[in-house]
Amino acid sequence: MNRQKLSDAKENFLQRRYGVSLGRRYALAAASVVLFSVLGCSQVDSNKSALAQSSLPQPETPLQKKTANTDTKIVESSNKFGFKLFSEVLKNDRGEKNIFISPSSVAIALAMTYNGASGSTQQAMAKTLELQGINLPDINSSYAAVLKQLLDNSDTKVQLKIANSLWANQDVSFVPDFLNRTQDFYQAKVSNLNFKDAAASSIINNWVKENTNGKITKIVEKIEPNQVLFLINAIYFKGNWSNEFDKKQTALYPFYITSGRRKQHPMMSQKGDYRYYESEEFQAVSLPYGKDGKMSFYIFLPKQNSNLKAFYQNLSVDNWGKWMTQFNKQKGFIRLPRFKTDYDITLNDALKSLGMGEAFSNKANFSGMGKNFAISEVKHKTFVEVNEEGTEAAAATSVGIVATSLRQEPEPFRMIVDRPFFCAIRDNQTGSILFMGSIIDPQ
Repeated sequence: MNRQKLSDAKENFLQRRYGVSLGRRYALAAASVVLFSVLGCSQVDSNKSALAQSSLPQPETPLQKKTANTDTKIVESSNKFGFKLFSEVLKNDRGEKNIFISPSSVAIALAMTYNGASGSTQQAMAKTLELQGINLPDINSSYAAVLKQLLDNSDTKVQLKIANSLWANQDVSFVPDFLNRTQDFYQAKVSNLNFKDAAASSIINNWVKENTNGKITKIVEKIEPNQVLFLINAIYFKGNWSNEFDKKQTALYPFYITSGRRKQHPMMSQKGDYRYYESEEFQAVSLPYGKDGKMSFYIFLPKQNSNLKAFYQNLSVDNWGKWMTQFNKQKGFIRLPRFKTDYDITLNDALKSLGMGEAFSNKANFSGMGKNFAISEVKHKTFVEVNEEGTEAAAATSVGIVATSLRQEPEPFRMIVDRPFFCAIRDNQTGSILFMGSIIDPQ
């Protein structure tokens, strides 16, 4: 069977199994990339392509029937990792700039990478990614099920698209089982490239640009001589509010960046019924997208006597889960800044601090992928725009609130978002936090 027939057979199988095509292109606006370096004497055979078949182990059985329990564990693991990562990113920030990340994007890129890890490297990654106690087949099939559920959307007012890709140096051989799993479970586009060709980085970046509607134009600056593999995930989200803001109500109001620094900024205003929660420390509101409100934009605004630093001390996956149960339908008024921002960060230091240091060292064990590999760089870029129509984003959201159930009709709340706030975009059906951010200075 020649290469084309093998490709066609793989395509037909995935269409039957998943209802999707490997050739399908997704738009996206958040991207994470994992770069690998050869350490020492990696086996290189110029006569073999990176996708060459060999006598190495065959791929595991694709997507198994999963229980909701395992899939829930994967969402919980991804969210828990996301909060840890956001906290680590905050440590190196002095609260002077906006931060916006996609925990789901980073988690998916590293989950693909995890398929190649072995020994103590695998254990370290499992701890960092909160995957302890879940075996590899369950991790992969659960991610496949969650991705399918996330992308199952009939709402014309909401777009969520997720794309994965793997770009391999054609001069290096990789374990076929590893490559096949990225295709079978993560629907990744797997490609050979001549990394010595000056155009190689442009080919990768063009894929990212095309699949992000031009929101992210570059993820790979330059391919270093020892880099052999790029694993890339990208997420694109665009949602119209269930109740759009009236542009005529948008006007300039002061936004207090710090207690002593303010600026005039376009603020959108609206009255209505919202899912709302208020504690002694903060106000929080959920603004739904589309017809069914499957996804929402969450805003957590610290009270005047508090601030984001105090809020972040209580921001955890446990509190988040409690807060999500405390939102109640309530009439109110909200004033929200219109803003647009992009963000990029190299996550090496944050991931090392979270326990994955070995994966970046010459002690790394990625034998499930090939010989003598280590992670060289994990980069992350996001984009988000919030306006009267809705949100276009690559970002992640986390909201936590403790609410009391009120029997009598409460007074309408007023929520004036005129100072730094935390925000997140959450899939309310799976509980997946797609984006979260710290908005200090809306632009």
